[in-house]
Amino acid sequence: MDRLKPWLSAFRLRTLPLSISGIIIGSCFAAYNGFFNPIVFVLALLVTVALQILSNLANDYGDGVKGTDNETRVGPMRAIQSGKITPDQMFEGLKINILIVIFLTVLLIYNAFGHGYFLYSLLFFGLGAISVYAALKYTMGDSAYGYKGLGDVFVLIFFGFVSVVGSYFLYTKQLDHIVVLPSIAVGLLSVGVLNLNNMRDIASDKISRKITMAVKLGKVKSKQYHLFLVISAMGVGVVFAILYYTSLYNFIFLLSYIPLTIHIIKISKATISSDFDSQLKVLALSTFLFSLLLGIGYIL
Repeated sequence: MDRLKPWLSAFRLRTLPLSISGIIIGSCFAAYNGFFNPIVFVLALLVTVALQILSNLANDYGDGVKGTDNETRVGPMRAIQSGKITPDQMFEGLKINILIVIFLTVLLIYNAFGHGYFLYSLLFFGLGAISVYAALKYTMGDSAYGYKGLGDVFVLIFFGFVSVVGSYFLYTKQLDHIVVLPSIAVGLLSVGVLNLNNMRDIASDKISRKITMAVKLGKVKSKQYHLFLVISAMGVGVVFAILYYTSLYNFIFLLSYIPLTIHIIKISKATISSDFDSQLKVLALSTFLFSLLLGIGYIL
């Protein structure tokens, strides 16, 4: 058990609800349109969780070997930083995780498309390969995009469009405008989680030359940017519910705006790194709640 604890910590379990938020929305709207498949749902969740864990391990490895995770950093101590997992052990863990992702992806694509949609299968194999590459290259290597202020763009694409639209397509084999606005909303909130993390680490990232969007903008503007992300996502959610209104249940997601509004107030008053760190879990779980309630509101 003692050997397992450092790995569970490196998996960053608190990030997993956020990672599956898009899958939940896409699956709920597929069910709303009569296309739900429970096997595809479970496999899609497993693939997404495996990719998120891969990203977390790669992030730990990349920042660890570059010295970005050091004593100046605020927040939980990372596995390599603590010395509980060596870089070589982490690299081996990454290899195993990639094999797990490949295995689960093959199962997912086969159950979603079978033998009758060869081109769609190729498309999703390609998306899977790109997702693995994106998970690894956020902090790993000399050209890590997370060190060039591009993390926000990738999160919007993968946590928003790929997650929501992609999961919906697995069930329906078609594109549909109904999932566009929800994908934007969950994508913006996911970027908000990343930005919150980066705002917390501005000081240490500057020293390590990790140029995130928060580092580029500075403390004041990155906070304004964060409020824009969260408020815009909330606005998109309301617009969607109005445009696609079918019953009062559609507005049940507004319950998630209670913790989101409290979050906005606290971030507006935040001054030190620990203030941002304490809100990471709040925003991640609020995003999950938003996704769950938005989807359920159209199934009821």
